[in-house]
Amino acid sequence: MISKILDNKLQGKVFEELQSHIESGSKISVVSGYFTIYAYASLRKELGKIDSMRFLFTEPTFVSEQTEVSREFQINHEKIISGNEYEIKLRNEMKQSAIAKECAEWIRKKVDIRSLRTPNAAQPRLIHVSNKNSEDLSINGTVDFTTDGLGITPSDRIDSNFCLTGEATKGLLNLFDNIWNDSSAVADVKNYVLEHMETLYKENSPEFLYYVTLFNIFHDYLDELTEDNIIRSGINFKSSVVWNKQYKFQKDGVMGIIDKIEKYNGCILADSVGLGKTFTALAVIKYYQSRNDRILVMCPKKLRDNWIVYTQNDRRNLFADDRFSYDVINHSDLSRESGKSGDIDLATINWGNYDLVVIDESHNFRNNPPFKGHITRYQRLMQEIIRKGVKTKVLMLSATPVNNRLSDIRNQIEFITEGNPHALQSAGILDIDGTISSAQRSYTMWSNLPDEERSTERFVEMMSMDYFKLLDTLTIARSRKHIEKYYNLDEIGKFPTRLPPINVYSEIDTLGQFPSISDVNKQLGRLNLGVYCPMFYLFPDKVEEYEERYDIHPENGRNVLKQSKREENLVRLMRVNILKRLESSVHSYAMTLDKILYKIKKTLEKIDKFESKTGADTKVSESDIDDLDFDDPEMETLSFGSRVKIDLRDIDCKKWRQDLELDQEKLKYILDEAKKITPDRDAKLSDLRKKMVGKIESPINGNNRKIIVFTAFADTAEYLYNNLSSFFKKMGLDSAIVTGSGDNKSTVDIPSRLRGLIRISDLNTVLTLFSPISKEKRTVFPEFDGSIDIIFCTDCISEGQNLQDCDYLINYDIHWNPVRIIQRFGRIDRIGSKNESVQLVNFWPMKDLDEYIDLQQRVRGKMVLLDVSATGEENIIEPSKEMRDLEYRKKQLQK
Repeated sequence: MISKILDNKLQGKVFEELQSHIESGSKISVVSGYFTIYAYASLRKELGKIDSMRFLFTEPTFVSEQTEVSREFQINHEKIISGNEYEIKLRNEMKQSAIAKECAEWIRKKVDIRSLRTPNAAQPRLIHVSNKNSEDLSINGTVDFTTDGLGITPSDRIDSNFCLTGEATKGLLNLFDNIWNDSSAVADVKNYVLEHMETLYKENSPEFLYYVTLFNIFHDYLDELTEDNIIRSGINFKSSVVWNKQYKFQKDGVMGIIDKIEKYNGCILADSVGLGKTFTALAVIKYYQSRNDRILVMCPKKLRDNWIVYTQNDRRNLFADDRFSYDVINHSDLSRESGKSGDIDLATINWGNYDLVVIDESHNFRNNPPFKGHITRYQRLMQEIIRKGVKTKVLMLSATPVNNRLSDIRNQIEFITEGNPHALQSAGILDIDGTISSAQRSYTMWSNLPDEERSTERFVEMMSMDYFKLLDTLTIARSRKHIEKYYNLDEIGKFPTRLPPINVYSEIDTLGQFPSISDVNKQLGRLNLGVYCPMFYLFPDKVEEYEERYDIHPENGRNVLKQSKREENLVRLMRVNILKRLESSVHSYAMTLDKILYKIKKTLEKIDKFESKTGADTKVSESDIDDLDFDDPEMETLSFGSRVKIDLRDIDCKKWRQDLELDQEKLKYILDEAKKITPDRDAKLSDLRKKMVGKIESPINGNNRKIIVFTAFADTAEYLYNNLSSFFKKMGLDSAIVTGSGDNKSTVDIPSRLRGLIRISDLNTVLTLFSPISKEKRTVFPEFDGSIDIIFCTDCISEGQNLQDCDYLINYDIHWNPVRIIQRFGRIDRIGSKNESVQLVNFWPMKDLDEYIDLQQRVRGKMVLLDVSATGEENIIEPSKEMRDLEYRKKQLQK
């Protein structure tokens, strides 16, 4: 006899025991409250070879002589045959009819089904397997004949089953026989079960099924879907220009947004990039403006002109007749107490007097870390605008409201709910924080699964349905697939076809003499990087003093945010960031090393002056991180606190100097190796030039030769422009560089008479010359015939820009966060594009470099998070593992 406990989790699963014990000719006896066709389907191979099964329902199910109490059991258990809440994913596979038909045939041949006539609360569950040639098996306890009860699908059940084999199981079988054979206690219900199963697979007309489905989904909302119930009487905003410029899907979005705002005080519009969220938001603004509401639009500084133009008497204003009137401020203005934001005086503005706040690119407010010393932008928005003064409605616009963690969307939802986690109880969301925390735990568990198990389907299976209900309550999110499926494309026009992404895996050195990535990583690992962590060198008796000064004790009860831990994380991430710079370009990598050396030099000079007593200033600050482009939750630990200042008198300068000098020596060697890779030896630069020339010589849409090259780093963009713009100028193509610094450059020749009007230093001028149709160049610069064909840029233009004249976009490096890549591609993959096709080219790190920065894995996990939390857009970024390995093998063969 063997006995053990099965909990369907860590201590064994019921279905595994059944698979190992059921054999040809087995006889099975079951006592269960439930029978689902999906449990049968999961064990169809084993159940197909048995001799017979006796199945006993523990509650009155399909029994004709019923009391009122047992009728409730009948209704519930009849429904459970077609699948319970843990089998939703199986039901969604649309195989119910075929499975039900197959199961019914199996029941007719091999199964007898009976039910208790009256409820018995003490009736235990049982599965007993009798065998001719091997030991019998008995499992009794909480087991049910469902996929969750058998341990096949995950659930939150707390199971405890006792598993026995051999002679000891006969007593349990005798108890079953006694009940089964008592006709006063049980009734035969096999025919009733088969009749019910027939309803699952009998043929119904498609029209009947369609209308039944619609009714069951929407019957609670039928009275709410009419526009008359949404739009306040007397408001005639549908005569506006902006309303009549909307496509049908945008009008539906406008009505849905207004409905959610009126019900729940806010909405997140999360349509995919390129679907015209700005126009949709303008129609919502027009509605509330017609109600005499005071409206504030908040946007990133680089998008300010996009919003301001619709309030001005400007020939670029498509909606001049609507006379829009709203205030516009930059996100960054929330950090200022005074000064001007356009015509708005930030010192006197009445923040609490806005009825509606529209937050463009609201994912910029996804983080709410504590900050010692002053109020953050997030806190200012919540305290001064949302909570203070009049009741404020909120509309947020973001194609990617979730970037890294599910708390991203919670922080945005709090603007709608004013931080009240119970604000959506009327919608069935009892606790917003609890719902999102539970979903985050599921995501974390999913992230830790083996690679082959980490699929979108598994993610959805593991997530609580309350999370999706929360998204449905407060968000409107449509993808291009949604628009193509449900709307008339004759009105909208076709989206450009996305050609399969081209994935490039470049080496570093054409001569193959650059050190291996393993060696580079070892060298970087030996660095102390003490220039970034001065607190590490404090004298022991000074540590407590600085902790009191710089550590943060959050009010919400979270762990203390220690400055020393912040510096520790900063050093660790800085090492990864140096490798990420190498992934971008060897030039960027070298510049980063050079900057670190410069910081070390200046720090050593400061120590020298202190020790020689020639310097009066004894204060040092932690060194700034230049473009630490590591978009990750861990970055929050680097963003809190005041700028650290430490007195050299409190530091062990001897130890600090020693570590700084060691780093200096090692970095000089690493830098010397990097500087050997001149542009002529830069393999990645060579691959880029080949891709660009190939596109120019063989355009994919007519004679369209326009190309955008994105990179995360300004120094890489500068490097590319300096080394490629003159080459393409000789081919008759003009280039420009845009990095957000205002120091734009271009090879385009501007006549001297027009240089006062056409200023390359102006971002919108460069983009208008690059995308003349979408930016209406004929209206803005009718005097100039020139144009720009190639742009080398950073993510300063990855949001809010219509550049669909271009059909070819290159990611010269892959950002940690795939959101950036989606946003980049959205500049050209847009509604209204004149191109038949658009092409994305991704430069991925070579395989041995990716082993250290883990870029591929990060992108994969975050893409699934985006798929289920935003629009469900297909993955346009990640190459398959097979494709990556194939490309790598090709490179090795070429060597």
